[in-house]
Amino acid sequence: MAQALGVDLIQTSEPQDDSSSLGSDSELSGPGPYRQADRYGFTGGCSLEPGPGYPPADLIRQREMKWVEMTSHWEKTMSRRYKKVKIQCRKGIPSALRARCWPLLCGAQVCQKNNPGTYQELAEAPGDPQWMETIGRDLHRQFPLHEMFVSPQGHGQQGLLQVLKAYTLYRPEQGYCQAQGPVAAVLLMHLPPEEAFWCLVQICEVYLPGYYGPHMEAVQLDAEVFMALLRRLLPRIHKHLQQVGVGPLLYLPEWFLCLFARSLPFPTVLRIWDAFLSEGAKVLFRVGLTLVRLALGTAEQRMACPGLLETLGALRAIPPAQLQEEIFMPQVHSVALSEQDLQREMKVQLARLPKSSPGPSPQPQARLPGAQAIFEAQQLAGAQGGTKPEIPQIVVQPPEEPRPPRRKPQTRGKTFHGLLTRAQRPPIEGTPRPHRSSFLDTRF
Repeated sequence: MAQALGVDLIQTSEPQDDSSSLGSDSELSGPGPYRQADRYGFTGGCSLEPGPGYPPADLIRQREMKWVEMTSHWEKTMSRRYKKVKIQCRKGIPSALRARCWPLLCGAQVCQKNNPGTYQELAEAPGDPQWMETIGRDLHRQFPLHEMFVSPQGHGQQGLLQVLKAYTLYRPEQGYCQAQGPVAAVLLMHLPPEEAFWCLVQICEVYLPGYYGPHMEAVQLDAEVFMALLRRLLPRIHKHLQQVGVGPLLYLPEWFLCLFARSLPFPTVLRIWDAFLSEGAKVLFRVGLTLVRLALGTAEQRMACPGLLETLGALRAIPPAQLQEEIFMPQVHSVALSEQDLQREMKVQLARLPKSSPGPSPQPQARLPGAQAIFEAQQLAGAQGGTKPEIPQIVVQPPEEPRPPRRKPQTRGKTFHGLLTRAQRPPIEGTPRPHRSSFLDTRF
């Protein structure tokens, strides 16, 4: 068993595509001086030029203009046109605007404005020595091939240290979880440290509450939910995983806790994050189901994996061509899993959890399903006395002075046709009206 495990580890440690977000301690020697950074900042990556299926430049410009218009009137957009926001997130947020859109989608901008100076106080305060030592050991493991995190004294690793330390001070009861490192690192690639910190807070407390605490109770619940969804949507794959003894906790935590940041090509990771910040945790389940189907969807693939190690290897060795963003993401969005289905399955699995399990019970009701629910919750909190976020005002021209209604001229009885019509009517009972002479009564 140990020899087989060693072979498996050797096979999975072969050089990977540098455009992915995978990293290991063997890469710490750093890139050679001849290696060039790609458009995402990874040295020696193959994303120097857009790949096949990448949208043309004019289409990207159109999407950028749409996002500029939507974010300029964010309150109006989220109140009346959220469906358009969701569609644009599924198409992919333009790289130039992710720094503007991610804090708006997850509500981090509102949190930052409601808590001015909080991050500065946390960043300047001394951290818990226990957590500081643990965080310091993990810094060099976060994307060692990215130009931001190459140097231990560079702004990337130092900013990551400050963000993670600030979170341990902000939530001392939760502390630090190793999976928060790659999540915070991806945020720092796009955002300043303060905005990255508040986005991390929203992900840990609103999108995935219970994921990064000391007991990770929500991860265990979601693992059971994922297996139940596999049983319903992909029954043959579920049966194979049961036969070879591959439980969801052997592969799912790395996917969900890191938001696939260490498992997929980086362009695809960004597209997943765009959809995740818009639609919530159901996107993670859709991505996981798609990966399992790509790895074990055919009978030949399952026959090639007779044991546990082979099956886990297949889940980690999906051909990169199938994981390209323009090919992979349409399959993700086509998975038949709605928010109602997910909530229903969570209730079923929550009732089945053993009452004697250590730690607090999961609280799925604390999870908000995406940007629209977060926006509505923050608006409600502002209406009940909280600090209302500053929303760009929409300039509307004042209406013109109302004109008096035009009166219809009284022409009845002033024409020959009107006189004939009035003469043909039956006489009205009561006091006769005095006859007014007109020029037609004149006898010549």
